[in-house]
Amino acid sequence: MEHLTPQKIAEIANGEYIGSNPGRSTFITGAARDNREVKQGDLFVCVRGARTDGHLYANEAFRSGAACCLAERTIPDAKGPYVLVESTLDAVKQVAGYYRRQFDIPVIGVTGSVGKTTTKELVSAVVGAKFKVHKTEGNLNNELGVPLTLLALKEWHEASVIEMGISGFGEMGRLAGMVRPDIFIITKVGYSHIDELGDLNGVLKAKTEAIAYMGPDGIAILNGDDALLYEYDPGMRKITFGLERHNNYRAENIRMEGMDYVAFETANDMERFPVRIPAYGNHIPQMALPAIIVGKLLGLSNGEICSGLLAFTPVSGRADMCDTGYVTLINDSYNANPHSVESALTSLSSLPGRHVAILGDMLGLGALSDGLHREVGGFCADAGIDALICCGEKAAHIRDAFKAAGGNVAHYYPDKTGLIKALPGLIKKGDAVLVKASHGMQFEELIPVLKELA
Repeated sequence: MEHLTPQKIAEIANGEYIGSNPGRSTFITGAARDNREVKQGDLFVCVRGARTDGHLYANEAFRSGAACCLAERTIPDAKGPYVLVESTLDAVKQVAGYYRRQFDIPVIGVTGSVGKTTTKELVSAVVGAKFKVHKTEGNLNNELGVPLTLLALKEWHEASVIEMGISGFGEMGRLAGMVRPDIFIITKVGYSHIDELGDLNGVLKAKTEAIAYMGPDGIAILNGDDALLYEYDPGMRKITFGLERHNNYRAENIRMEGMDYVAFETANDMERFPVRIPAYGNHIPQMALPAIIVGKLLGLSNGEICSGLLAFTPVSGRADMCDTGYVTLINDSYNANPHSVESALTSLSSLPGRHVAILGDMLGLGALSDGLHREVGGFCADAGIDALICCGEKAAHIRDAFKAAGGNVAHYYPDKTGLIKALPGLIKKGDAVLVKASHGMQFEELIPVLKELA
């Protein structure tokens, strides 16, 4: 493959190389947007943000080992070479797209309104049972994170799993233009970013923009329990998964083994075999099925697939369950939309103990917001939640609908300060406690408080 150098980056991005002649041919080995994360040989991408400007940290990046910077303006007293471009965001996407095309390996794209991070980790675990796998780390799933992820590909990688997150029209097309997935997974079309996308059909349209950037041998793996995805024709090979009988791959006989494992049988028209996954929640099989399908497509044996699933580690903040010694705590604080909240509530209701749901606002729901929060409140009552604790402006609708549907114990706090102060008096020993809200609510701040209860 052709290595990236500052000179090559300047050519790809139509930029100007500024620096010494020897620096033109230095190999770039990765990329970073934060100078504190720079490693030797990295390209440091200077990004202007709402709170700071990466250009101010360029020389710090050089001192940490950056081989080159990508900049939109002159770097005073630069301690290393840099490429001057009109837009660093546009340039890094151009460079990442070029770099990805140097690799002839299977690339799996993962998106969806619910569970895309957990699905990405399950796919990576399965693929990693046979191949040297590259994957999205952390939350690098947007128009800056995806190019940084692609630039972390190494010559020795044999497969790549890329998480692709969007909030508006056109974004998925730009991501897919870089990623060029061979296999594309959609976990669910749900109520996320409705303020931008309008309705579920808008979500479907935005998510499926990627199809136009797949080759003729591309494969779409879609949740067939989702009516929109089941009806959708991608114009290429389509494999459906879910719990319903009409799917190509199904999860059957699902059971929890204590709080440590979920077990089920994966079935298709040709075979069935049992799997176990070290995670809790009845939503896990739906997310594991795409991983099993990818394993089959890449030639893994049933034993290798099972081994990969056993190596899965739950992601912090996403249905991350622990026994604190006082309560069973489900930390699902990273994000929330109606479908993911209902899934989390269903898992909570199957645990022993008093079922306590601490729920906050679900953001980005636009004109549908109030009604969708009320639907979640009704679902809480139907799921048998024993105590509901709500926080945030919109969460008041959850409480109101819960009480209207017959829910008994309901508490509401307009802000987190009041909630945190009240928490010790609301939680009892032996409770099973779910914490869930949109990322902007920062409900992760509740987790240390709950872990310290005794």
